[in-house]
Amino acid sequence: MLQVFTGSWALFIGMFMLMVGNGLQGTLLGLRGDQEGFSTLALSIVMSAYFLGFLFSSRYTPELIRRVGHVRVFAAMGSLISAVLISYPILLEPWAWTIGRVVIGFCFCGVYITAESWLNDASSNDTRGKALSVYMIVQMAGIVFAQWIVSRGDVAGYTLFIISSVMVSLAFAPVLLSARPMPAFATTKRMKIKDLVAASPLACFGMFMLGGVFAAQFGMSAVYGNRVGLTVGEISFFISAIYIGALVAQYPIGWLSDRIDRRFLIIGVAFVGGIGSLAAFFITDNFAVIVFSGAIVGGMSNPLYALLLAYANDYLDRDDMAAASGGFLFVNGLGAIAGPLIVGRMMDVIGISGYWLFTAVLMLAIGGYGLYRMTQRSRTAFDDANAVHYVPVSAAATAVATEVALEVYIEAGDEEENPA
Repeated sequence: MLQVFTGSWALFIGMFMLMVGNGLQGTLLGLRGDQEGFSTLALSIVMSAYFLGFLFSSRYTPELIRRVGHVRVFAAMGSLISAVLISYPILLEPWAWTIGRVVIGFCFCGVYITAESWLNDASSNDTRGKALSVYMIVQMAGIVFAQWIVSRGDVAGYTLFIISSVMVSLAFAPVLLSARPMPAFATTKRMKIKDLVAASPLACFGMFMLGGVFAAQFGMSAVYGNRVGLTVGEISFFISAIYIGALVAQYPIGWLSDRIDRRFLIIGVAFVGGIGSLAAFFITDNFAVIVFSGAIVGGMSNPLYALLLAYANDYLDRDDMAAASGGFLFVNGLGAIAGPLIVGRMMDVIGISGYWLFTAVLMLAIGGYGLYRMTQRSRTAFDDANAVHYVPVSAAATAVATEVALEVYIEAGDEEENPA
């Protein structure tokens, strides 16, 4: 692991600072928007805008990279992110924040695509899986550290927004000054949605539902915490628990995934996440329960993303895996765009606890649909023989990171077929 870090230290340090900046802006906008009197609907639109920009970027950034190169795209998007972050406290209007979030989502996706393709190029067959794991840990650590910064600052002022902008600006220095050249870039075609559904209805359904869960966690957690009466420090602790839970649970679930029928694990993980959400839905005034539920939902939903991806790949030819990963990202993105809008409406109609009911319904729906699918498709010895290895993939990953995971799947399969 140390060898992996030293080999790509510039990328990992830069990504850590980027995630600090991204984690800061997600929490800050929810808290500051509430202070400025933005309605729940307005905040949900603002939060959805990030995922809209992210989805468009996954389609158009590869073309930008092919036209002008990695370095120019990387630098330009970093400048835009920094400029938008520092403009938020100046333009205190929902429409301005919505436009800013679209730009931020577009640029962050572009930065991830560039960084992840560089990570893939810098990794060897022996280190690719470890590099992806370190990359995911760095991302989670950056978001958690951002929550600590929020808890120490004044949401009503400018300082935290300036820190966010500075962190993003500094993040590009180690990467752009690195001696390693940027790799050649190529992307695969996406698979049609109907083909994705035919290959794995459970994975397709689950990816869409998880998009809503992730959007609620990343976009609406601060809004929920503020409305339920938590202090800024408590909100930061609550959001940190979501990502710490994801980090802690990822590897035990991955270990189990390679040893039992993945459908049982998908169903179990989804139901545990749904029950964890219901605990906070029924017990709304206990901070310990809120934090516990956040850790459980975060700890179940993030590994579930990688589980569903691995499960779908069990039924795909190697040549189709990369195309399918791009299609799943699109399906997940559609769910993410709708997520904040629906959860915001539920919080208005049902009350603040609608936040937890939303995530509970989505997680339980995944588990319930998994049970149904087990009655429609029986697993055979052939399926078990073609099962790929579980590889941790962040929910914020782009098509490039998922393709890195696919290379790990294929390499691991080759090692089993042709042991040294």
